[in-house]
Amino acid sequence: MAKSALALFRAKEEEIERKKMEVRDKVQAYMGRVEEATRRLSDIREELDALIDPMRKDIAFLRKKIDTANRELKPLGQSCQKKEREYKEALEAFNDKNKEKTQLVSKLMELVSESERLRMKKLEELSKSIETLS
Repeated sequence: MAKSALALFRAKEEEIERKKMEVRDKVQAYMGRVEEATRRLSDIREELDALIDPMRKDIAFLRKKIDTANRELKPLGQSCQKKEREYKEALEAFNDKNKEKTQLVSKLMELVSESERLRMKKLEELSKSIETLS
């Protein structure tokens, strides 16, 4: 009985060991399939990234250039507005001075005309005086 119990125990141990090996083999096979699936998924992800990545890079590059252009435009716009103001002020000052000059030239012409008229009048008086003396 002890021999048969020992044989039975060994048989059960062998069966457990055999089933353990079967489960280990199944797990190993399953792990191999999982690794293959992981590899395939990784390849698919790389392909997707390759499709998406150039667009992202281009978009990011363009956005960066647009941001740079915006940063450069702001001071240029301010400079343009400042120079427009300065131009308007200078033009206004120029027009004011030109108007003043025109008024001065007009006044000068009046004075010269008046002076000539007075001189002619004086010359005529002197001429009449000379004639009355003769």
